[in-house]
Amino acid sequence: MNTILTRSWQLLLQSEFDKPYFEELTNFVTSEYENYQCFPKQEDIFAAFNFCSLDDLKVVIIGQDPYHDEGQANGLCFSVKDGMKQPPSLKNIFKEIATDLDQEIPQSGNLEKWAKQGVLLLNATLTVRAHEAGSHQKKGWEDFTDAVIKSISEEKESIVFLLWGKFAESKTKLINLEKHTVFTAPHPSPLGAWRGWFGSKHFSKTNEVLKNLDKPTIEW
Repeated sequence: MNTILTRSWQLLLQSEFDKPYFEELTNFVTSEYENYQCFPKQEDIFAAFNFCSLDDLKVVIIGQDPYHDEGQANGLCFSVKDGMKQPPSLKNIFKEIATDLDQEIPQSGNLEKWAKQGVLLLNATLTVRAHEAGSHQKKGWEDFTDAVIKSISEEKESIVFLLWGKFAESKTKLINLEKHTVFTAPHPSPLGAWRGWFGSKHFSKTNEVLKNLDKPTIEW
C-alpha cells in the first residue's frame, strides 16, 4: 500500500505510519488487493489527502465507508467518478445545496473540485472489498482516521467540521470545540434526509463562517 502523501500531510501523520497497527493494516490491505477486487483503486486510497492541501484545509466532511460497487469509489467520501450514476445520498446532498444556495444540481458526482478548494472528504475506512459493505472496518483504518481528525483539531485553527449522521457525530469527541466549528445533521441517505437533512443549510452556514474568518468561501 502506497502511503506517500504530499509533504505537509506526511509530516503531520508520519507518527501514525510508524505505529505497529499501521504495519498490520498495510499488510491486511495489501493482501486484500492481491486476492480480491477492492475499491477504490490502490492509487486512490489516499486521494482525500492528495487532492486537499493541508495548508489550504478549511472544511472536513466525514463519511463511513467507500462505495463498494464497480467504478464508483474515487477515494473521496460521498464522491463518485465522472460518468457514474449519483448514489442516493449524493443526490440528496446536491438537492440540499440547490435549495440552500439557489444553484443547479451538477451533472457529475465527482467532488474533486471541493477537495481542491480545501474540503477534506474523509471516509473513516479508506478501503472496501467489492460488493461487501464494511468488509475493511475494524482492521485499523478507524484508528488512523481518528488520529487524522485529532491531529487536524490540534494543529489547525478554525476548521469547519460537517458531521452527518450518528456515526460522524460520534467523532465530535475528537475535536476541540473551542477552536473549531462543528455542524451536525441527520445523514443525507434516503432514511435520514427527511428527518432534518433537508433544510440544514450546512453549505451556506459553512461559507458564512469562512467569510467571517476572511477565508475564501467554497464553490459548492
